[in-house]
Amino acid sequence: VDDDLLRECLEYTVQAPTGSNRQGWRFVVVTDADKRAGLADLYRRGWDLYTTMAVSAGALADGAPTDRAAQQMRVMESATYLAENMHRVPAMVIPCIEGRIDRSGMGAASVLGSIIPSAWSFMLAARERGLGTCWTTIHLMFEEEASALLGIPHDSVSQVALITVGHTLGTDFRPAQRDGGAAAVTSWNGWD
Repeated sequence: VDDDLLRECLEYTVQAPTGSNRQGWRFVVVTDADKRAGLADLYRRGWDLYTTMAVSAGALADGAPTDRAAQQMRVMESATYLAENMHRVPAMVIPCIEGRIDRSGMGAASVLGSIIPSAWSFMLAARERGLGTCWTTIHLMFEEEASALLGIPHDSVSQVALITVGHTLGTDFRPAQRDGGAAAVTSWNGWD
C-alpha cells in the first residue's frame, strides 16, 4: 500500500468530531515488516485465547443450521484466516487516544467517542480508494506489549483498535447481513 495513499486517507481522520474538541487522537501507521510480524504474533496469541471464550463469534453460532449460525461461522473462518496471515498485511493503522480508557470511569464513552468516528472516517476513505480494511481489537489483550513494540507511551495513551489495510481482490461489495435491518434495533421517542 502506497504511503501517500495512506496519508490521503489519514487526512479524513482529523475531520471527525471529538469530545470538547480535544483532538487527542493519534494514529500509528505500521509498515515495517518486523513490527507487523510482532503485531501479528500478539494477534495470534490473542486469537488463541479468544477462540476458547464463550463470547467468540464461533461460540455465538449456536450450532443450529440457521442463516445467523452460518454467518457467525464465516466470521470465524475469516478471522482465523487473518490470524494465520496477518504478518502478510502490508499496512496496519492503530488508532490511539490520549489518556487511559481503563481509568476514565464514566468518561469512557466520551473518550471512545473521540476516536472511533475518526478511525471509521479512515476506513471509509480507504474503501473509496480501493483499499480494504479490517477493524480488530484482539491484540489489545497484549496492549502493553504492543505499546512497547511501537514506542507508544502506555501509561498515558490508549490503543483502540488495529486496522489492517490492503488492496482488495475485487470490488464485489454488498451490504452486511443484519437480522431485521435497522428497523429491528431502532425505537422512536423511547425504548421499546
